[in-house]
Amino acid sequence: MHITVAGKGVETGEALKTHVTDGLTQVTRKYFDHAIDAHVTFRKDRAFFACDINLRAGRGLNMRAEGEGTDAHRAFSDAAEHIAKRMRRYRRRMNEHSRSMAEEREVPLEPARDVVLRPEEDEDDAAEAAAPATDGVVSPDSYTDGAVVAERLTEISRLTVREAVMRLDLSQEPVLMFRNRENGVMNVVYRRADGHVGWIDPRKA
Repeated sequence: MHITVAGKGVETGEALKTHVTDGLTQVTRKYFDHAIDAHVTFRKDRAFFACDINLRAGRGLNMRAEGEGTDAHRAFSDAAEHIAKRMRRYRRRMNEHSRSMAEEREVPLEPARDVVLRPEEDEDDAAEAAAPATDGVVSPDSYTDGAVVAERLTEISRLTVREAVMRLDLSQEPVLMFRNRENGVMNVVYRRADGHVGWIDPRKA
């Protein structure tokens, strides 16, 4: 597994990188034999250190966990404990659905693009865009409404609704698109403002 360690205002020396690599490798080997990669980011949050772990544990399976502590090592330990609990819960549930796991391995993932668009400007934004750009800053008038801010390649899995909800919880993302294994239709699950999970199925409209 390839592990990247970075810091935002936090020094990430060799001792910390070794601690992260050893700890995360130990956790993933216990639940996933072939985890792909992980990105671990540290930052200073007031009097505490914060750690953010983003892990690709398998085909289309992303996990995310955060932790904090009085130093970077303790922040990582807290985040690693959270991600270990998610892995353990996911493996327990998927062991109950071993047939579904076998079916998923046989179905290729669908490639897709994850695009971030800039919000539409209002009149105040337009006035700011008319001002001359400063050195090192891209002028807002070089963009148009709906311009692409960021883009990355992603994959769409064929899942049951229950599996999709589990992956939504694991990734800590606000929304997950998937192809419904039961009917072959593209579905979406998302985290509502009230904390519940919403499910969009066009076939049932």
